[in-house]
Amino acid sequence: MKSISVFEMIKIGIGPSSSHTMGPWKAAEMFLNLLKDKKIQLEDVLKVNVFLYGSLAKTGIGHGTDIAVLMGLSGYDYITVDTEKIPSIIAEIKVTNKLKLAGQVEIDFEYKKNIFFEYSTTLDFHPNGMMFQVETKSGEKFEEKYYSVGGGFVATEEINTITENAIVTPYPCHKAKSITDYCKKLNLSVSELIYVNEEAWRSRAEIRSEALNIWHEIKQCMFRGVYKSGILPGGLNVKRRAAEINDRLLKGQKFDNVDDWISAIKSSDKSFTSITKWVSCFALAVNEENASFGRIVTAPTNGAAGVIPAVLMYANCFTENFDDDMVVRFILTAGEIGTIFKKNATISAAMGGCQAEIGVSSAMAAAALTESLKGSPGQVLMGAEIAMEHHLGMTCDPIGGLVQIPCIERNSMGAMKAITASSIALESDPESARVSLDDVIKSMWETAKDMNTKYKETSEGGLATNITVGLAEC
Repeated sequence: MKSISVFEMIKIGIGPSSSHTMGPWKAAEMFLNLLKDKKIQLEDVLKVNVFLYGSLAKTGIGHGTDIAVLMGLSGYDYITVDTEKIPSIIAEIKVTNKLKLAGQVEIDFEYKKNIFFEYSTTLDFHPNGMMFQVETKSGEKFEEKYYSVGGGFVATEEINTITENAIVTPYPCHKAKSITDYCKKLNLSVSELIYVNEEAWRSRAEIRSEALNIWHEIKQCMFRGVYKSGILPGGLNVKRRAAEINDRLLKGQKFDNVDDWISAIKSSDKSFTSITKWVSCFALAVNEENASFGRIVTAPTNGAAGVIPAVLMYANCFTENFDDDMVVRFILTAGEIGTIFKKNATISAAMGGCQAEIGVSSAMAAAALTESLKGSPGQVLMGAEIAMEHHLGMTCDPIGGLVQIPCIERNSMGAMKAITASSIALESDPESARVSLDDVIKSMWETAKDMNTKYKETSEGGLATNITVGLAEC
């Protein structure tokens, strides 16, 4: 089995969903590239149809899947696009009934006639299925199916984008036990082992640079989130809360840059109550940005994008001697734990419920925090195990198909569980543990397979059916 880089699990993305926004966006880009490979000239394209199946249909509007495929077909990159311009771009397509394919060739495109939400059909390969179809001016038709398999990764029935950069590393860690075995054999910490493996992709300097770039994006996203107020888009009338919490905790102080803001937090009240409020504020800020098509860091998904940033910012602000080296150790460890879940279970809510998103991100964060606080390899894995154990069975039941209720608050809860799990692990002897991380991952996957489909990101069960759409969260 080939290994997955940690930077495939933690990467810069766009809200509100890695599987329902980033994946379909990327699939649209892949389809345009496929047309080029098939020698189909864009000038010859008469019509494009998009078919969304299963979970992509049932929660597609709330997750912005329709917007994502339009942006992808229009040639925009979600990593570089000005997120503030997305609403106007989509509005123009809908008003003019025109779409500029790959940003080059304008074709007729009617939103209500060329995007099909196939609510009653789920493709066998994966719940997040979609099909792109073109008709040329000569009458030729060509189509291709894609599957958004979680974390922004896209697959066809033949290939998977997760394997594009997968390689064999010097010390492959496909199970959690492999990590502790190699650490013991090589006398390395978890992050040191990951450093060695990551050098199979890039130099040590590049690894550090990429990790710190992710940290920069996390800080910027959070800073944007704590200074935005108002109602989130989508019709649920969910109010942004991070800005009010930030304002109360800093007693009304305003800052023009993220560094001054962080310095103020470090100098603020460090009581248990204040710290827990800050952790919630950090997570809420990120996920409120995510819910608004903002630039976020996918870690390992968008619905769970606030957990790892919240725990990392907690470590930065409220633990001693937390510097850039510790940031790198944190991100490397979190990413590696994510790859273990990806390879042995799932990080897709459409496959495993919210345990596959918040649960996995909480486990990643717990392991990373434990590593940063100089826990042993056994304690690092124990932290991840404890965090995941207490998310087993969590369903994904977003109200109105929006990544808002209960998703935003769940990030705060996942962050707090990660901090608690790390604290317990650091005070424990892993040799006495009765449950291993591999055991929990296996249990999670079995639970995912047994879980009723209506609790897997379909908005057909749980809170999604018991709360009236449009009712503001109390």
